[in-house]
Amino acid sequence: MSVLMVNDWVDFSEMKNLLEITDGNLASHSNALEKVGYIEVKKEFVGKKPRTSYRVTQSGREAFTEHLNALEKLLGK
Repeated sequence: MSVLMVNDWVDFSEMKNLLEITDGNLASHSNALEKVGYIEVKKEFVGKKPRTSYRVTQSGREAFTEHLNALEKLLGK
């Protein structure tokens, strides 16, 4: 979520490399975030190659901000 909070759209390969995770791990996490409406997934073709990109939704932005606020409160900041 933190990657998506500071970028407009991030494609699958870039996200996978930034997070240093497997294809399957990224796919399962992105599916879970999409189901709860925290991210939007765009699938398109660039030439003949498929490309999947992600961006945070307003709901996801609000939920992540609340999560960070709760962590700060927990840490006493």
